[in-house]
Amino acid sequence: MLVPHFQMLIPEQPEVESSDFEHAARLLKHRAGIALGRHKREMTARVLTVRAGKLGLTCISEYLAFLESNLSSPEWNAFVNAFTINHTAFFREPHHFEVLSEYARTRRKPLNVWCAAASTGEEPYSIVMALLESLPRAETDVSVWATDIDTQAIGRAVRGIYSLERLKPIPELYLKKYFYRGRGSKIGLARVKPVLHDMIRFGQFNLVSKAWPEENKFDVVFCRNTMIYFDKRTQVNILEHFAAVMKKGGVLFAGHSENFTYLTKSFQLRGQTVYTVVR
Repeated sequence: MLVPHFQMLIPEQPEVESSDFEHAARLLKHRAGIALGRHKREMTARVLTVRAGKLGLTCISEYLAFLESNLSSPEWNAFVNAFTINHTAFFREPHHFEVLSEYARTRRKPLNVWCAAASTGEEPYSIVMALLESLPRAETDVSVWATDIDTQAIGRAVRGIYSLERLKPIPELYLKKYFYRGRGSKIGLARVKPVLHDMIRFGQFNLVSKAWPEENKFDVVFCRNTMIYFDKRTQVNILEHFAAVMKKGGVLFAGHSENFTYLTKSFQLRGQTVYTVVR
């Protein structure tokens, strides 16, 4: 008996023309400062094909032309969001929070903190927990500004709802003190208590924007695992902007794979991925 042979049908992967890829990379670099490597061509094709379809456009080149012709369109947020990576965790790089706590105890109050790549909120909430545990009047003596370019991520941060799996790095005492556990249909989830949420002002901010804050000077800036997505020139510009909005003796926390020592003279290495602004 002859058994028919069936060929497995593999869905074709969308492709992006070199000219379209370069066009998308230019738009992303200009809008968000993000350098799009050629190794991301396949991902770029998938992302842009989906976005084009949602707008009823037939191809990637049409989609890119739409963006360029509609500079105020909310689609720009979706475009940038698609290329941001929101890899974060509570109390990631624990030594930073030990340094933060010690530093905060010695600084004149009020203490202004900027979490400049807040993602889905785990980092700014960790910052607030660390400060509440180390300062007797943290609720009145500390101000935290948490920003990210990704509007969807900031929306999740504002909601402050996480799976219990995401909360595993948090000490049990902190969980009881700072989170409500879900019940019924919300079992397996937890929500931050107002004591955490109300200490943070959330917002969208683009690090390559020209509209940097001028009114408040920051004692502390967290910008971790973000600079690696920019080219060196953009990194230097961002670091100089950070230095300009920080108080004398302020500290900058960087990511574990980032080294700013040879990029700028505005910061001096203080410890493992911790820098002090130099004036």
